[in-house]
Amino acid sequence: MTLYRGTFLDTPADPFSGGTLRVEEDGALLVDPAGVIRDRGGWESRRAAYQQEEVVDLRGGLVLPGLVDTHVHFPQVRVIGALGMPLLEWLERCALPEEARLADTGYAEGVAVDLVRGLAAAGTTTALVFGSHFAGAVDALFTEADRVGLRVTSGLVVSDRVLREDLFTTPERAHAEGLELARRWHGLRRNRYAVIPRFSLSCTDALLASCAALQEEVEGLWFTSHLNENVVEVDAVRVLFEDADHYLHTYAEHGLVGRRSVFAHNVHPTHSELVELSAAGASVSHCPTSNSALGSGLFPLRAHVEHGVRVALGSDVGAGTGFSLFKEGLQAYFMQQLLGAEGLPLTAAHLLHLATTAGADALGLGDVVGQLSVGHEFDAVWLRPAEGTTLDVALRHAHSPEEALAKAFALGTTADVRATWVAGGVVSGGAVVA
Repeated sequence: MTLYRGTFLDTPADPFSGGTLRVEEDGALLVDPAGVIRDRGGWESRRAAYQQEEVVDLRGGLVLPGLVDTHVHFPQVRVIGALGMPLLEWLERCALPEEARLADTGYAEGVAVDLVRGLAAAGTTTALVFGSHFAGAVDALFTEADRVGLRVTSGLVVSDRVLREDLFTTPERAHAEGLELARRWHGLRRNRYAVIPRFSLSCTDALLASCAALQEEVEGLWFTSHLNENVVEVDAVRVLFEDADHYLHTYAEHGLVGRRSVFAHNVHPTHSELVELSAAGASVSHCPTSNSALGSGLFPLRAHVEHGVRVALGSDVGAGTGFSLFKEGLQAYFMQQLLGAEGLPLTAAHLLHLATTAGADALGLGDVVGQLSVGHEFDAVWLRPAEGTTLDVALRHAHSPEEALAKAFALGTTADVRATWVAGGVVSGGAVVA
């Protein structure tokens, strides 16, 4: 077994419900060969108890649970930073032309490497990934994630209207390709399959019905799509589904809203939608930098929390501006500040929770990852900035672990992530063995 030494921070108790940041300064975690945490406590007592075990020294920074990204687009890695456009224009001019290129499986394999490398380097160990419109590209994504060892839930993205015709499918083809991919990848090691209509704007009722049929046919599949991201999009959905009570209803009438459903954005929800999301146990992925970059709006976090809707963070690469959930956490904080009395004031503990425990809960993995507790797998990120950098100076002068965590969200970048582990195995960076 391996004994990890460092300053460990996590949020096993939800800060939105009165929980506080859990801190283990100069602590130790004992991890077994299968990557499961078997003991936790202060360094001196744990070292005395396990004198023969190998030590990995992670002092000089912060050790956090592996980050959980609940909304990231596989095909859009190479179009990050296309600014100055609202959602639908951005899709037409930037995202969709790039997504069409993934019809070339060789090209898709390269993008899959870019995505998985980017996630791991940012400290993200678990991700709900919006896949590709092409089955070969989805295969490439799962293959690369499996090779590296990340926990990925993803699937074939389907549409049959509004978008470019080279991204269209049919209900029959969507079901057949999705079924084959799900049988190949769902439950294989750390991979899980998700049913993914791009958004109801680009899907007929027949296609959404085929999505529901696939989810019913294979036990345990997840579901993800977009919801209430942009006011123009919301209005367009209202026109296409004139009998629907609201945007969420376009999914709900096909049985696609439940505990294993994660909806990206939901910037402009109605009261009824929040009530129904909560009742169904569904989750919302809050993607702050994307919402800002596309001018989609300020996320009503308070309304979600008060209605009991699960919320976690997503990077939404490539409308989002990078893989770092530290950046997303900081932007989430800014949004709530800008909302004034309608906003929900956030502490560093809230931000860590949204980036870890909340994401694990949204993806049904709360008993496996998201915290550094005994019985959980050792998915972790070591934030250790280079000597002399602004974050390094700030951390060395922090008066408490809570203050250090706030500085990490204010200043932390992918460059400050020294190492990332999934189930005890290093997937990015390295560590010092004492």
